[in-house]
Amino acid sequence: MARIVLLQLATAFIVALLAGISGKVTLVLSALAGGLCCALPNAFFALRLFIGTKKPGGANPATFFVGEFIKIFLTLALMGAFVYWYRDVNWPAFLIAFIVVLKSYFILLFRQRP
Repeated sequence: MARIVLLQLATAFIVALLAGISGKVTLVLSALAGGLCCALPNAFFALRLFIGTKKPGGANPATFFVGEFIKIFLTLALMGAFVYWYRDVNWPAFLIAFIVVLKSYFILLFRQRP
């Protein structure tokens, strides 16, 4: 789980750096925020699942469902907060970064473990 979270965080920063090639600060901030709106709730979800597996009795299915609900809520809350406080959102950069980070875990599916 940690590898996926680290990959998503790295992808968020890489997408923001690529947006920085344009030289526009609004693109960089929008892309970074879009990526982090995906990566941070996933990190919280992974941490919650990890802590849930360390409890006596192992993982509880309710932990997964409650964690998924919280992850979706946090994602929407972060998106809403960013849009509320930063009025110059570049929507294509924001949404493209969000989708790229969301799907970045596919990279790990195709990597061979040493």
